[in-house]
Amino acid sequence: MTEEKTAQPIQPRMYILGQFIRDLSFENIAAQKQILIRSQPDIQVQAALDTRKRDAANQYDVIVKLNIKSTTKGDQPQTVLILELDYVGIFRVENVPNEQLHPLLMIEGPRMLFPFMRRIIWDITRDGGVPQVNLENIDFLAMYRNEMARRAQEKKASDT
Repeated sequence: MTEEKTAQPIQPRMYILGQFIRDLSFENIAAQKQILIRSQPDIQVQAALDTRKRDAANQYDVIVKLNIKSTTKGDQPQTVLILELDYVGIFRVENVPNEQLHPLLMIEGPRMLFPFMRRIIWDITRDGGVPQVNLENIDFLAMYRNEMARRAQEKKASDT
């Protein structure tokens, strides 16, 4: 009886080699301006993503920029905090076709970094003397799809 050898498919791999805060800014405006926070403030979060190839083979930076602004509720809302975080993950990616590399980096990279960013934001706001910000999950797939649709629309508009 002969054994048939079937080739195992090569599995894509993505590893975090390192991560770091590239830039961080935190302003406790409530303390500076003596604003009394009587209820849970409204929190607005804006996220932006970028990626860059590193000099080393198969290595990429994934950059997540978060801008968080918290305001009091009511007729005359006041800003109580502003937090800006640029967080970078260094990834090694193997066995991924070129056409799948960009979506992988822009969707899975931020997903892998998100728990660390959430913890940083929680700690900074807690230690900064304002109500802690427990960052809600961000749908990086939807962000990617929206950006690709926006780019396609821009391209279509410039082609006409």
